[in-house]
Amino acid sequence: MRKNNLFKKTVAAGLVLLMTASLAACDGKKTDTKTEDKKTETKADKEEDVELQVFIAASLNTAMTDIAERYEKEHPNVKIVYNADSSGTLLTQIEEGYECDLFFSAAQKQMDQLETDGLVVEGTRHNVVNNQVVVITLKNSDTAVTGLENLNEAKSIALAGGSVPVGKYTRQALMNLGILDKVDDASTITTEQVSEALGGAEISEQANVSKVLIAVTEGACEVGTTYYSDTYGYEDQIKILQTVSYDLTGNVIYPICRVENKEADDAKKKAADDFLAYVTSDDAKKIFDSYYFDTNVE
Repeated sequence: MRKNNLFKKTVAAGLVLLMTASLAACDGKKTDTKTEDKKTETKADKEEDVELQVFIAASLNTAMTDIAERYEKEHPNVKIVYNADSSGTLLTQIEEGYECDLFFSAAQKQMDQLETDGLVVEGTRHNVVNNQVVVITLKNSDTAVTGLENLNEAKSIALAGGSVPVGKYTRQALMNLGILDKVDDASTITTEQVSEALGGAEISEQANVSKVLIAVTEGACEVGTTYYSDTYGYEDQIKILQTVSYDLTGNVIYPICRVENKEADDAKKKAADDFLAYVTSDDAKKIFDSYYFDTNVE
């Protein structure tokens, strides 16, 4: 009888210990879960969602779309929103108060003006890439034009306006060839003056390089001047008649900066600085190289 009672007591004690251990284990799991939740919340707080407004020259659109996609994969909390147009148009929009975090221009002139306006964040201006002006036509074209020297032989020409960097560089080259009269600022030469210098050639003025490319690829104009980088992806449609040397155009430097944005909070400013650092990194240089940009800049 005593042995039986002793056995029962032993079993009961064992069950109590087992239940106590199980409860302790459950409590431990709850504590761990709460700790993990707290860690996750803390991490989420650090990665606040940010949307960056980035103004880019139209000729950068293809390369910068690739760069944004790669950057966003590594930074899922950051969304890059591009406004792509001629650098002159973008400058005007920034001066008029459009919200902008970064400006990537196709020429120094617009960046210099933005700096004069006091809208460039100090220490954030960097030269990123160089480019070259090219004279293009359709692949199957029978044009007599071989380059800028005999541009007057074209039946129709797609040419960007003087306020558009590629339009200014084209005018600068025509000046250096003696086709246009020398002036202090090539961008002030009107399309009408270019036409007169070319013997009354028909010129269709375009708002940016992308529209020049469209005018030629759709057959609206026989020839046009754009950037070498803009021919990426169009190799089967267009023919490059001439790659204009830097001796004629000067360097076609593309600078970038962070813009003074009064609406930006600290998280947005930090994200803008980080994206700018990525655009100017060695990894980004490889991407620009693949899209026909020249990354050998000082």
